[in-house]
Amino acid sequence: MLFSGGKDSVFACRRAMEKNEVACVITLVSENEDSYMFHTPNIRCTGLQAKALGLPLLFWPTRGEKEEELQDLEAAIAEAIKRYGIQGVVTGAIESVYQAARVQRICRSLDLWCFNPLWQINQVSYLRLLLSEGFNVIVSGVYAYPFDASWLGARLTDERTEVLAELQKRYKINPSGEGGELETFVLDGPIFKKRIEILKASRSYDGYRGQFVIEEMQLVDK
Repeated sequence: MLFSGGKDSVFACRRAMEKNEVACVITLVSENEDSYMFHTPNIRCTGLQAKALGLPLLFWPTRGEKEEELQDLEAAIAEAIKRYGIQGVVTGAIESVYQAARVQRICRSLDLWCFNPLWQINQVSYLRLLLSEGFNVIVSGVYAYPFDASWLGARLTDERTEVLAELQKRYKINPSGEGGELETFVLDGPIFKKRIEILKASRSYDGYRGQFVIEEMQLVDK
C-alpha cells in the first residue's frame, strides 16, 4: 500500500483488505514540500499510523525532484518485494492521471499488478462514505482559495462535506482535495487497532496556504 496517512490511502487500504492481504505500507518521505508525486504534510507521522493499523512500514527518502522521484518510488517498491514478497501495489489515486500512470508504469516494470480502488469515484459521495464507515479525518493542509485558517486541524464532518460540495459548485474545487486544494490525516477508523490522539500541534497560514503540524501524538486503546 502506497501510504501517505491521508484519507485516500487509508481508505484504499481498507478496500484492499477486503480482498487481499496487505503485507506492508510504503511511505515516501520527500524533501520537497511541493512534490509532484507525494503527499508531504505530517508525512513522518505515518509511523504511528502503521502501528495503529498493525502493519509493517517501509520509509523511503526522496529529494522530490520531478520525474527523478519516480526512481526512488521504484526502488522502494523493489525493496518491498524483497522484504515482504508483495505481488501488487495499491494506491489512493482518484483522478490524477499523472500519478496513476507513473505508478502503473513502475508496476509493469517490476511485474506487479496495480489496484486503484478509488479511481473516478464521485468525490462528495466518497467523503460521505468515509464518515459513514467511521473514519476520523482532519485537515492537515490547505493550498487554495477559498480555504481559510479555520480549516486547519478541523475534523471532516457531514457539515463540512456539504460545505465542500458547495465550494465545488461555486469554485470548481475538488472536494476531496485531489487537485491539491487540501490534505488530510486520519486518526482512527474501522481498520485501526488503536486510535491516535494528538497531544501538541501548531498552525501556520498565509495567503490561502497553511499547514496543521502534528508535534506530539500517542496511541490510545479503543
